Amino acid sequence: MKTPAQQLPSGPLHPSMHDALSDAIRFWEPRRIIYNAALAAVVLVSVTITGWTRVHGSLTFENLLAILVLAVLANACYCTAYCVDIPAQLSAYRGVWVRVRPLLWLFGSLFGMALAWYWMADEILPAIAR
Repeated sequence: MKTPAQQLPSGPLHPSMHDALSDAIRFWEPRRIIYNAALAAVVLVSVTITGWTRVHGSLTFENLLAILVLAVLANACYCTAYCVDIPAQLSAYRGVWVRVRPLLWLFGSLFGMALAWYWMADEILPAIAR
């Protein structure tokens, strides 16, 4: 006897959970590299604006650890896209979703860059450059 999940059609309109997860990974993971590079660029620009000589003298293990923790949190936030992507792919709006999800990536990346800029400018660099 088939379970209800096995009875659903798994054509292009109704992908299986395996297909939706595979498609999500194929879409999001290559873009994670660009996302991380953009966040690293924000950090480098903010350090450059502050002045490397002011930052270099005050760079401690704790400050580097704070930046590492923020990088891990930024990547954890990136993973929340799966919470939207997979249900959207399994819904009746899959066709629309596949066309607009690059906008979610773009706006999410811009939001992450804005948060990185804020944390570097308001929290981390003032503590480092005292």
